[in-house]
Amino acid sequence: MGYVQEARENHVKKKVEEALRSKMKAKALKECDQYTSKYAQCASGRTFSVVWKCREQAKELNNCLHQ
Repeated sequence: MGYVQEARENHVKKKVEEALRSKMKAKALKECDQYTSKYAQCASGRTFSVVWKCREQAKELNNCLHQ
């Protein structure tokens, strides 16, 4: 297999991986919408304090996203 053919196959594989990753992300965000909303409400109007004030909401969201 030549270098050009191998490069083309790698490019196709990357495109497929990107599409799959995008689909999985959209599905996870849809399934975790309630946690996303809770976190967004908590974070609204905050800057640095969001780190400690919204820690619980962030943990819930991350747990949902990583399922």
